Amino acid sequence: MKKIGIIICDRYRSCAGGKCLRALRNREGAFQLYRGEEVEIVGYTSCGGCPGGNVEYSRAEMKKNGADVIHLATGLLVGYPPCPRIRQFSEFIEISCGLDVICGTHPIPQNYYLRHLELDTWNSTFWKNTIRHVLSDEKTRLAYD
Repeated sequence: MKKIGIIICDRYRSCAGGKCLRALRNREGAFQLYRGEEVEIVGYTSCGGCPGGNVEYSRAEMKKNGADVIHLATGLLVGYPPCPRIRQFSEFIEISCGLDVICGTHPIPQNYYLRHLELDTWNSTFWKNTIRHVLSDEKTRLAYD
């Protein structure tokens, strides 16, 4: 069984996780990586707000709870501006506790996809690689609007 921790952007701290949980159930977005596997969520929290102080503590708790991987939620990628610390969060989690990090949870919603295309936000090798797990077709993006 794959055990997952999810860290969301503090801008969305009151998020009930509906899109993430639906995507996990349907194995969409970054959760398509777990098709055919059983999955358990062992932690769900916000980064704690900029500069992300809760990342230091929550990743350790998630590891104690058996996490194999931590997902940095799609909100960190699609909010404006996208999280400027996502690279540091990923590196810190991987190096400090040896957990794999996946950027993204649910598919990028269509409205965010169009906004960021217009703003040219993701037009770099780093961002194209970072959002690769949550890109999807238009029909799926519209379902997550």
